[in-house]
Amino acid sequence: MTDPLTPVLTRNWRAERSWSLAAYEQAGGYRALRHALTAHPDQIIALVKDSGLRGRGGAGFPTGMKWSFIPQGPDGPGAKPKYLVVNADEGEPGTCKDIPTMMADPHSLIEGCIITCYAIRANFCAIYVRGEALHPIRRVRHAVEEAYAKGYLGKDILGSGFDLDIVVHAGAGAYICGEETALLDSLEGKRGQPRLKPPFPATSGLYASPTVVNNVETIASVPHIVAGGSEWFRSMGTEQSPGPKIYSISGHVERPGQYEAPLGITLRELLDMAGGMKDGIPLKFWTPGGSSTPLFTAEHLDVPLDFEGAAAAGSMLGTTAVQVFNETVSVPWAVMKWTEFYKHESCGKCTPCREGTYWLVQILERMVHGQGTEEDIDTMLDICDNILGRSFCALGDGATSPITSAIKYFRHEFLDLIAAQPAVARPEQLAELSGASA
Repeated sequence: MTDPLTPVLTRNWRAERSWSLAAYEQAGGYRALRHALTAHPDQIIALVKDSGLRGRGGAGFPTGMKWSFIPQGPDGPGAKPKYLVVNADEGEPGTCKDIPTMMADPHSLIEGCIITCYAIRANFCAIYVRGEALHPIRRVRHAVEEAYAKGYLGKDILGSGFDLDIVVHAGAGAYICGEETALLDSLEGKRGQPRLKPPFPATSGLYASPTVVNNVETIASVPHIVAGGSEWFRSMGTEQSPGPKIYSISGHVERPGQYEAPLGITLRELLDMAGGMKDGIPLKFWTPGGSSTPLFTAEHLDVPLDFEGAAAAGSMLGTTAVQVFNETVSVPWAVMKWTEFYKHESCGKCTPCREGTYWLVQILERMVHGQGTEEDIDTMLDICDNILGRSFCALGDGATSPITSAIKYFRHEFLDLIAAQPAVARPEQLAELSGASA
């Protein structure tokens, strides 16, 4: 049984020049690839299925199952090519696990891409990196060049007969392109907007061909599974959410940063790893998976941070972006800032998200500046109800989560903003006063 706190995904991060091919190979890199190339592609898919690896980009869909959706018939005349697209468009507030991975250990991503492409029989892979992340883009591109030079990419990889090309694509800085179909449209040179599903990318993805879209952390986990086996991987985490996970901890903690732990760890344990609350000021609220997940409070310190535990407590694991806020922070103010982000990043394709986020920002800004009414709370809940489940993609749904959860747990703070306002005479009162003075 593996020590639950022994680093797996981040074990190379502290090595000297950890991003280089030489350092990666010295740590055992690309051995998993050599092993994978001796197996049948279907065996690799079965291994990942057995491991229970779930997508690390937020949805938590079983990775091996997603791979198995790709049509695996013989590539005869007229057969469509198959593609792997890596979603490295990390842009949600608080989420910062994929960029450190690409900076510190880009070859783990490259090796994972090669194994994945071999398993799904793809000969082309695109790594889509958020455009503002200039340093990770350069580092991953350099890692790709090193892999080509060493024979890990290109024609007849390691004499296996398998060919693969990888392209690192820089996005234009749109949060919506973190949604897989908007990402695919962006890759094709179109405006980054979500597509109607079905059809799903597994059958009609990049260039209308079968495509697997996976997150950086998901793909970087694959070499470890091939090297260690499915039972070893399942020895970490929980039964339904196995494996290690990178938790991004930011906010009012003594040591913000990336912390690797098995799925199912609690915030109480993560806070101990991060040195506790900054300056000893007590915890007030936090997000388990980024700003698009419903808030938790100090009462949720012992909620297991896996896919099932977070959902059972009323939130989502998301991208495990744990944002921690102490008692000095105004909940309405924090929610307003998040909502401003979602309003700005709405692609505008659907009315519920485009118009809803606009009006939510108007109301929140009015309330935070002391001009709200008690009716505004119900109005916001009504707007959220008209966005949730009615927007074209998950961006709209995510924009409602901080608002509805904040009102659920901290309604009194919204009411306090209203109570603190100076008394303002209603129009009919002003008319009465005017008549009396005459």
